[in-house]
Amino acid sequence: MNNIQKIIAVEEHFMHSTLANHLGHDAKQPTNIRDRLFDFTGIRISEMDSAGIDVQILSHQSPGSQRLPDEVAIEACENVNNALAHVIEENSNRFLGFSMLPTNLPDAAVAELKRAVEELGLKGAMIHGLSAGRMVDEEFFWPIFSQAEKLNVPIYLHPALPDKAVTARYYSPYDESHPMLTRAAWGFGVEAGTQAIRMILSGIFDKHPNLKIILGHLGEALPFWLSRIQESLSRANGQQINFEQIFKSNFWITTSGFFSDSALELCLKVLDSDRILFAVDWPYANNQSGVNWLKNSQIDNETKEAIFFKNAKKLLKI
Repeated sequence: MNNIQKIIAVEEHFMHSTLANHLGHDAKQPTNIRDRLFDFTGIRISEMDSAGIDVQILSHQSPGSQRLPDEVAIEACENVNNALAHVIEENSNRFLGFSMLPTNLPDAAVAELKRAVEELGLKGAMIHGLSAGRMVDEEFFWPIFSQAEKLNVPIYLHPALPDKAVTARYYSPYDESHPMLTRAAWGFGVEAGTQAIRMILSGIFDKHPNLKIILGHLGEALPFWLSRIQESLSRANGQQINFEQIFKSNFWITTSGFFSDSALELCLKVLDSDRILFAVDWPYANNQSGVNWLKNSQIDNETKEAIFFKNAKKLLKI
């Protein structure tokens, strides 16, 4: 099927100089990646056009604001969101975006999310991993999720590097010989998947039943584990929770950087097809590879169109 009406890619990254300057070494990237992260109207659009991608939902590159010191976080997030909104305004038919929030300062994050959505027109927010070492399920952060529910916008839980203690205990010394072990190969998925599990167990979805959460990389392995998690948590020696139902009701997943037929087929067996969104994870993954993979997959045409653009259009109110 090659006559897809539209393609929306929902996890496509950029870098802003404000964060690059604050984060220093943590923001360093290979030259070919860095050039693409800072570009908007050159190679980015050229590669979108070549692959047939109509719209990118832009989000700031990891590590995001979660590693910023409090004294600079508010201004940095405002600067990044303002710059993102300007890029979108100048290219309104090609870009939309997720905001960046000073999560370590929940009151400020609540205000910035409201401003980003209502004044700047952004479509939600992305959170990158731990906030100053704290898990996002802590009630300290719940006002942010409450605001997202009120605004009817999703929060995208994006992976970040595992905590240093976890890396030292579980991944060393192989994190040196195989650096991607703590990143896309395994550590990223475990980190983001654990954050999602903790959110479900925290009870936040009981208090905020309409909260919408997005996970990348075909759900950070949770669709594969879902029935096992539900069965194990349902045993008599634990507090009862309908983990599987919460995941199916409050979470969406994207294809970012995970172009696997078998993995997608599993996700479609576990989740309703309207819960899966197309994403590339540009510039870390190739636009053409992602588009060709989904176009050539064995799923039916209606499902392809839903994943390519209809689901994002509905969730993000495009």
